[in-house]
Amino acid sequence: MFRGWRWLDVPSHPFFLLAALALGSMKSLLLLDRITRRTINRIRYFADNTCLGAVYSWKSWLLVLLMIVTGMLARHFCTPGPVLGTLYLAIGWSLLFSSRLGWLAFRQER
Repeated sequence: MFRGWRWLDVPSHPFFLLAALALGSMKSLLLLDRITRRTINRIRYFADNTCLGAVYSWKSWLLVLLMIVTGMLARHFCTPGPVLGTLYLAIGWSLLFSSRLGWLAFRQER
């Protein structure tokens, strides 16, 4: 049964929300946007028979693997609480915020 956001224990204090948005925005602007732009440029020059896995470079696949392992370790070693909830929110926000570049490129191609 869905219990809402309580499983994350996202705190009600606005500091944690602002910290998550600030950290996520910094990760998006400093790291993910650069990777997203490179990936968009690679996709534009693909042939029709390109493998779906080739969408990302090997460095991007390593970053995805690193994020998966980090998430698993955080889930295993940390108990849900304000810090972990803030971390999850920051990561989710950075991914959502960087996806804007892909959607803008999609709109430009149409």
